[in-house]
Amino acid sequence: MVPVHAVNASDPAEVTALARTLGSNLVVIGPEAPLAAGVADALREAGIPVFGPSQAAAQLEASKAFAKQVMAAASVPTAMARVASTPEEAADALDTFGAPYVVKDDGLAAGKGVVVTSGRDEALAHAQACFDAGGTVVIEEFLDGPEVSLFVLSDGRHVVPLAPAQDFKRIFDGDAGPNTGGMGAYSPLDWVPADLVDDVIRRVAQPTIDEMAARGTPFVGVLYCGLALTSRGMRVIEFNARFGDPETQAVLARLKTPLGGLLLAAAKGELDAMEQLKWDSRTAVAVVIAAADYPDAPRTGDRIRGLKKAAKLDGVHVLHAGTALNGDGKVVSAGGRVLAAVGLGADLQSARTWRMPAWR
Repeated sequence: MVPVHAVNASDPAEVTALARTLGSNLVVIGPEAPLAAGVADALREAGIPVFGPSQAAAQLEASKAFAKQVMAAASVPTAMARVASTPEEAADALDTFGAPYVVKDDGLAAGKGVVVTSGRDEALAHAQACFDAGGTVVIEEFLDGPEVSLFVLSDGRHVVPLAPAQDFKRIFDGDAGPNTGGMGAYSPLDWVPADLVDDVIRRVAQPTIDEMAARGTPFVGVLYCGLALTSRGMRVIEFNARFGDPETQAVLARLKTPLGGLLLAAAKGELDAMEQLKWDSRTAVAVVIAAADYPDAPRTGDRIRGLKKAAKLDGVHVLHAGTALNGDGKVVSAGGRVLAAVGLGADLQSARTWRMPAWR
C-alpha cells in the first residue's frame, strides 16, 4: 500500500517540507487550489522538480478574465465576453449577447461555476450569487457545436498534446439537469477533424504558452483546452491549469508511454527530447458514480459495494475521488463525485457494456 501523509495541500511551506523529508524527485500538483496558492513556486524555490504552474501562471484557470486577456494578446480564438461586477453590468452584457446566456464565476468554483440557460432571470441570479460572494462574473456569447477537451503538456517553451476526449457536464441522461464538474468522458474521438490536434497546437496551445513566457510567467504543467467546434470554427471555451476530471481517466487509460517520464521532462524543461507518444488503440469510457443529491447537497456515508468484483474485470479500472473508510473499515461515499469507472473496449459500445455492481 502506498503511504499517505497528512499535509495541507494548499500550504506551500507544508508541502515543501514534506517533499524534502521524502527526498522527492518530482512533485505533481493535481488540484487547482494548491496551484492558485503558489505551492509550485515554493517547491521550485527549494530546487525540487515540480509539475504544475506557478501561482502567476495558474491564473489561466483561477481567473477567467485573465485567461481572456491572454487569449486576446495571443490571438487565440474564443467567445466574445464581458466582465461584470454589478447587476446592472451583468444585465447589460446578457442583453448584448442574448440567449442562451452563459455566466461564469470569474474565480475557482470546482467546475460548477458556470450556468448556461435560456432563462434571463436564472442567469441574473447566478451572477448575483457570485457578486454576493465577493466575486465578479464573465458573461460570454453562447458557442454552438460539440465540445472537445485536449490536454497539452508544457515545459514553459515546448508543448506535447495528449489524445482528445469529450466529456459530459450535465448530471442526467439525455444531457439534462444542472452542470456538474463532469459526469463521464470517452476517448478517442473518431468524428473530429483529422487535423484538430495540430490546429489546436498551432492556434491555441503554443501561442498561449509563448504569451505566458513573454510575460515572464512561463507555464509549466498541463494546459487543459476546453474547445467548442462551432459553425464559425474552433473556439476556446476555457483553460484549466491541471488535468481535468473525468477526461483524464479516459485519456490516461489509453496512454502507453510512461506518464512519470513525461511529467518529469516537463518539470525539467526537456519535453522537446521526448519521443512520440504511444497509445492503446482501444476506446476508453469513463463514467462517474455520483452521490445522491449531487451537485446540490451530496449525501455522504453510503456504503460502496462491488469494488473487489470490478477489480477482477479485464480492461476495467475504478478510480476513487470522494471515498473514505468508515469506522468498520468499509469504503463509503465522502464527496459529490465518488468514483470514476473506466472501461476499455475495441469500440465505444464494447467499452460501455460492462456493468458496475451496486455501490450503495
